[in-house]
Amino acid sequence: MSATAAEKAVVIYSGGMDSFTILNKAQQDGYELYALTFDYGQKHSKEIEFAKRVCAELDIRHKIIDITAINQLLQSSSLTSDKDIPEGHYEAANMKSTVVPNRNMILLSLAIGYAVDIGANKVFYGAHSGDHAIYPDCRPDFVHAMNKVAKLANYEPVDIVTPYLDSDKIEILADGLAMGLDYGKSWTCYNGRDKACGKCGSCVERLEAFEKNNATDPLPYETA
Repeated sequence: MSATAAEKAVVIYSGGMDSFTILNKAQQDGYELYALTFDYGQKHSKEIEFAKRVCAELDIRHKIIDITAINQLLQSSSLTSDKDIPEGHYEAANMKSTVVPNRNMILLSLAIGYAVDIGANKVFYGAHSGDHAIYPDCRPDFVHAMNKVAKLANYEPVDIVTPYLDSDKIEILADGLAMGLDYGKSWTCYNGRDKACGKCGSCVERLEAFEKNNATDPLPYETA
């Protein structure tokens, strides 16, 4: 999907590998990009620094929005509380503790408002099939319903664009590697320490994607 001349688009850009791929894909497709990164009190706030550096390098307009106040309402997730981050694959039941209630509806609502404000008619975000088992707000039904809402909520309709909705992390990485992307510029680990832990669901899925693509992850890990 290529942009028309100077077509504006908002990208919800966490700094993780999925949104990193989408950001670069949308830029290569010719959109005039406005990246939004949300600080919602996530333990892995290190991803925000990665997002900041990438946007500066690509000369993309970038806003980091502090919405940490929502943590007064959302304390059930291990990503935003003192609960331990679970280890293992995303498909395991214990990964449900990483769900932040209604997160993507909140982030999309803000991004859609921003898009209307700046005259953009698209919002990109990184829902993909690998998240469908655990995260309801990454599933096709949610995305399609939100897309209908985005066309009704304002006088100016906005499209929610999810290029990888039916792709898994392995396919996303394959696409990014084909674009020549350096994934050392993305951060995935849910434990925002100096090195990636290699054990949380996010790390396990990322490492699996690199293995299946016969590639080496450039990020340093605490474990081999």
